[in-house]
This record gives sequence, C-alpha cells and structure tokens, in this order.
Amino acid sequence: MKASEQSKVRTWAFTLLRVAVGWHLLYEGVVKLTAKNWTSAEYLRDATWMFADTFRRLADSPEMLRVVDLLNVWGLTLIGLALVLGFLTRLSAGLGAVLIALYYLSNPPFIGLQGMAGEGSYLIVNKNLVEIVCLVVLLLLPRTWMYGIDHLLAAFRGRRKLAADAGAGGPAQVPCTASEDVPPPRRQLLKHLVGLPILGAFGFSVYQKREYDSLEEKYLIEAGADGRTSATLKSFSFSRLSELKGTMSFGRIGNLKVSRVILGGNLVGGWAHARDLLYVSDLVMAYHSDERVINTFRLAEKCGINTFLTHPKLLRIVRKYWHAYGGRIQFISDCGGADLHEAVRLSIDGGAHACYVQGGTADRLVEEGRFDEIRRALDTIRSHGLPAGIGGHRIKTVRGCVEEGIRPDFWMKTLHHHNYWSARPGEKDNDNNFCLEPDETIALMKTLDEPWIAFKVLAAGAIRPQDGFKYAFESGADFICVGMYDFQIVQDVNIAAEALANTAKRSRPWRG
Repeated sequence: MKASEQSKVRTWAFTLLRVAVGWHLLYEGVVKLTAKNWTSAEYLRDATWMFADTFRRLADSPEMLRVVDLLNVWGLTLIGLALVLGFLTRLSAGLGAVLIALYYLSNPPFIGLQGMAGEGSYLIVNKNLVEIVCLVVLLLLPRTWMYGIDHLLAAFRGRRKLAADAGAGGPAQVPCTASEDVPPPRRQLLKHLVGLPILGAFGFSVYQKREYDSLEEKYLIEAGADGRTSATLKSFSFSRLSELKGTMSFGRIGNLKVSRVILGGNLVGGWAHARDLLYVSDLVMAYHSDERVINTFRLAEKCGINTFLTHPKLLRIVRKYWHAYGGRIQFISDCGGADLHEAVRLSIDGGAHACYVQGGTADRLVEEGRFDEIRRALDTIRSHGLPAGIGGHRIKTVRGCVEEGIRPDFWMKTLHHHNYWSARPGEKDNDNNFCLEPDETIALMKTLDEPWIAFKVLAAGAIRPQDGFKYAFESGADFICVGMYDFQIVQDVNIAAEALANTAKRSRPWRG
C-alpha cells in the first residue's frame, strides 16, 4: 500500500473512532436530557471505592446534586456533539476522559470491589476504561489525522498565513506535505464536514426510537393489557425506587438492628410452594440468576430492608454480594438441612449474623421429645456471640420449648388468617395452610417477651400483602419475613410502612 493510501486509511480509522465515541456520549446526554426527573443520585450512592463518601455526600445535598446532574447532562451532550463534528477535539476528548474517569472511579471493577450489577463481566477493564483510553488517544493525535472541523479550520488558518506572507513579500513557500496544515482541495471539503450527515442520521435515529416507544405505549394503553389477566404479557407494573413513600422502621434482635420487614429466601432459592404446579420452582430458579439476586439485594437495601433470612445453602450468593459488590445486608440462617449441628457450624463459618433452628426441624425434634438437640444448637450459636432462635410451624413447638424452659433470643413462628378460599382449616394434610392455629398463636406469643418474626404471613401468596402485613403486625408480630421478587419490593415496603403506621389494634407490646 502506498504512503498516501495508508494516510487515507489512518485518517478514516481515527475519524471513525472519534465519531463512534462521540455518538455514544451524545446519546447518553440526550437520553438524560429528555428523561423525566433523571438524576445521578442513585449512581452516586452506589459508589464503592476511595471517593465513595464524597460521591454520597453529593447525592445527599440537593444543591450539589443539581449541579452534578447539569454537568452530567450537558457535559455528555456537548462533548459528544463536538466529537461527532470534530470541533475542539482535543478539549472535548480531555474533558470527556475526565468525566468518564469519574464514572470509573465511583464503581471500578476491581477484585473484591464491584458496584451495581450490570451488563457484561468485567475485571479491572470495563467499557468506561476502554472509552477513557480512546479519548486519551484522540487527545494526543494531530488534528490533521482526522477529518473534521478542526482540520478544516487549521487549513483555512494555513491559507491565510500563506496569503499574508505573500502580501508582505515574504520568502517563497516550500510545498507542504499532506500532514501539515494546508488548505484542503474543494473536493475534500465534504470529508471534513462528515459529522453533519452523521448528526442527521443521529437525529433521525433518536426520532425513530422515540416514535417506537410512543407507539408501543399507545398500543398498551389502547389494548388495556395488564400483568394479571393478559395471556400475552405486554405491560407490567414495576414500582420504581422513586415511588418509595416512606422509610422502613427497625427493631432489635439481640445486638442486631433489624428492619421490621425481612427479605425471605424461598423465592431466591426456588422453594415456590406452588403446590401442584410443579414447574414453578424451576421457573423461579431460572429467573433468579446471580445478577438478579444481587440486584434484588441492592434494591431491598435501598428500600430500608437490611436483613435476609434463608437456608445456609444460599450463603454462596450472600457472600458474593458482600465481598464482590460491597453489600451490607445482614444474613439470618435457618440452619436447615439433614444435620442441624453441621448446618449451624456452616452458617456461623459463613458469616451469619443470627441463626435459628428451622421450623420444620424444630417441629420434628419437639414431636420426638429431643429438646436437648435444640438446647445444644442454641448454646453453639450463642457461644459465637450470635442471637439464637427457634422456628416452628406448629403452636405446640413453641409451647413445648417454653414448658421445657428453653427460651431463645427470638422466635420464628408462622402466622396468617384462614380467610382465603384454599385454606380449608381443619384438614390435617392441607399443603396450603401454614399456620393451623392463628388465634392460639396470637394468644401464646402475647405472653412471651422475646422478639417474634412471623413468616408465611401471605400463606405462600394466597393472601394479599395489604391484608397479610396488617394482620401480622396487629396480631403482635415484631418483624415479618416475606419472600419478594425484585419488582415487588418497593410496593411491599410501602404497604408495610402503612401497616406499621396503623397498629392501633395491636395489644402485644413491641419486643425488640
């Protein structure tokens, strides 16, 4: 390839790089500019590295947040526009590199330090770092190595200089090479204005995208589709974090500060309790990828839920959330499994904040009169400085432990009413009734001084949260453990906050 051909290929290659980066930044800016109530607050609060405290302070200050939002929106828009046109390329590339470096530093993909789960898998190098490198390259390149307005302006300045020197009787000019600032031929003018048709294509693409989104929304409204009755799901009510109405209240279990609503782990672990719909558990597990679970934890924490309760086999994903994503959610282990004491040891070694004898296990041990097994488990848990609890589906499990003088640091006991069509109270083998004696449970728990976490308050989805939460808190539960999909968390927290604010009928004092 001749030198002139190599020069053309090089010029087009770097022009394409500049335009591609500019297109991305411009679209990021336009989306934020046209979005309703866009803010960088959530991104700032997700910061995980050395400047995390600074970023969070910016998010917590309304005045500073407005400045940050304006800098983000207009910075991305103007830098992207300049890069597409090839105007003030060095300045734009430098400012763009600084701006994206702030994004990178807020959530760097370092080992043991990862922020909000997103698309792709990264280790040290992510798309932000790649774009920073591209911008630095553009910053250092000669302006004549790219087609654009900068090159055009340089050429005109060179032409004026030649004319000025000739008019002043200066020395004869030596012919210039292609790499110098010389006037481009007229036929090359369009090459330097290549950004204009690209901007036209950008504007048309944005228009088409907005038209598509508007048309899709129009069809949804006219069709009246909803997520409960439509055979083909076209719309879904996913409550966003911005719709959170209040703050979560807290109580104490031992030395732990625990949110009144605890995130349950059955759905995450695939225990769907869907009765004869055997495929549902597999469907739930397929939905809950690691990324989905991580984002569920993060959303729960943002809504004020600070505790997750489940089987020790889910310690893997909890520890991943703690160590790889900087999560802080507390873990209460039910110590479920074939060997109670091995499950206790596994839970403690895994970093559980509290442990209890799982309800099914405690029911069986009480039925068999093996109270010493329960005592031994509680002693082991307490010897490591952790709150120790006892679970139970049956009222006689709690009553039996109390009669034997076994008093845990907290109770886990099922509670729900029977006012739903599939409850069928009195049927011994009914698999849709998890609290056979709700009135007896309420009466017994009222006499106990230990905190009480009520679970199965929705009877595995048979009772609406508005009803189940209110019933549990009014009946004396200090905390409720509820399995939730990510799209239910904001709505459930709002419902729980309302229920907690209206407990005038509650007769049992708050414990913990």
